Parts: sequence; structure tokens; C-alpha cells
Amino acid sequence: MTMSATSSSEPIGTDAGTDGAADATAATARRRAARRPSKPDALLAAAVDTARAGLLEVVPADEIGEYVGATPDAERLVTHRFVAHRPGYNGWHWYATVARVPRGKVVTVCEVGLLPSENAVLAPEWVPWSERVRPEDVAAEEAAQAEEAERARLRADAENGRGAEGASDEPETDPDADAGPGADATWPDGAGTQEDE
Repeated sequence: MTMSATSSSEPIGTDAGTDGAADATAATARRRAARRPSKPDALLAAAVDTARAGLLEVVPADEIGEYVGATPDAERLVTHRFVAHRPGYNGWHWYATVARVPRGKVVTVCEVGLLPSENAVLAPEWVPWSERVRPEDVAAEEAAQAEEAERARLRADAENGRGAEGASDEPETDPDADAGPGADATWPDGAGTQEDE
């Protein structure tokens, strides 16, 4: 057995002429995006009963309506849709996604759930709080707070014996209050006046 050594600067197993072509082919293969098939897999498209059985595992039978159709999602992956008779979900469809392995004949259910159709009732788009609050909303709230504060003030005045008409800016005086030094007031025990001290 004889062995030969190569003295070229090229790596072993590469050919200088085909190196650029291999890179171009690999780049094209990487750029190619997975495309959605135009026709569903025949075996999966015919698996309506399997899709319905998958839904029946999680949904009562009376909520599953008529068959709507099948949509291919990818190679060997199809979604079947059924009308939903669930309260509060007008226009929605139950779906069951089915799949099979390459060259396999057994269809399995991958996923089930609810999807809106074109005429489904949907919630409006979410808007952040800072964009929902308008100046007139804030003004109305401030007016309501001012009105509540005024009502509280009037209640407090009524409890103190002052009505809205009888309210004055002068402070009320207590006739039994200390009138200051030299006033002719008696002590509670009747012992004398403040001047007697």
C-alpha cells in the first residue's frame, strides 16, 4: 500500500473550482423560506371525523356546529374549522389542527381551540390609559370632587348649628370662656373671682 502526500495549500477534500458554487447553493437553500402549500394533504383534509373527535374531548357536542372547511398550514399540517355554538362567541369557529409523519397514514390531532371568523364579535383594540384619558374626563372628575367637598363643608356647618344663611366670617364666642385678666368671672366652685387670687 502506498500513500501519497499532497503539497498544495488547499484543504484536503476540496476542489478549488467547485468551492464557490457550493457556497452559492448553500446560501440559496438558507434563503428559501418555508412556503404554505396551496393544496392540503389529501389524507389530512379527509380527516374531518378525527378533527371533530379531538374537539369532542374538550368541548360539549352541542357547541360544535357545521363543518366550515380545511386550510393547509404547512406540509402535512392541516387545520379544520367548525362553527362554534358557544354562548358569547357569535361568529367564532372551533378549530382542530391535524398532522401526520412523512409516509405515515395515522392522523393525529395537534391542537384545538377557538378562532374568530371575519364576522366575529371582537373586543376593541387596547388603548393605553394615558391615551384614553381626555381633558374633559379629568375636568369632570375635578368638578365632582369640588362638589363633594362643598357638600361636606355644608354638612359640617349644619352640624355646628350654622346654616348657609347664618354663616359669618367672625368666630363664634363662648360666653363661659375665660374673658382674660380682670374680668368679673367666678370660679366653678363659687369661691370667688379671678381678682381674688
